[in-house]
Amino acid sequence: QVQLTESGGGLVQAGDSLRLSCTVSGRTSNYYAMAWFRQAPGKDREFVGGINWNGDTTSYTDSVQGRFIISRDDANNMLYLQMNSLKPGATAVFYCASRSSTSPYRDANRYDSWGQGTQVTVSA
Repeated sequence: QVQLTESGGGLVQAGDSLRLSCTVSGRTSNYYAMAWFRQAPGKDREFVGGINWNGDTTSYTDSVQGRFIISRDDANNMLYLQMNSLKPGATAVFYCASRSSTSPYRDANRYDSWGQGTQVTVSA
C-alpha cells in the first residue's frame, strides 16, 4: 500500500504562488499515476491535475490550466503542484492521490491511495 503525505499548504494572498509537495512511500512498482484533488468547504472533491507514470503527460482541470504545474520526482519519491496566480476564494484542502495504472483519471474513485490533505487558504 502506497502512503502519501502532503505538505506546503498555508495562507497566501490572491495572486501569490505556492508549491505543494507529496511524499510517496511504500510503493512497489514504478507504474502508477498520480494526481492532485481539492475540496473546498461544502463542495465535493474535484480533480485539479494528474500526471502519468513516467511524467511525460499531464492534464488539468480547465480552471487551473496555464497557472498550475504538476510534476513528479520518482528518484526522491515526490509529487509536486506548483500553483501560480492563486485566485481569491480558492481556499480548499488539497490531496494527492495515486493509482496503480500508467494514466491518471479525473474520477476520484479510480484512486487507490490518498494523503491526509493540506490546507490552502487564499485571501483577497
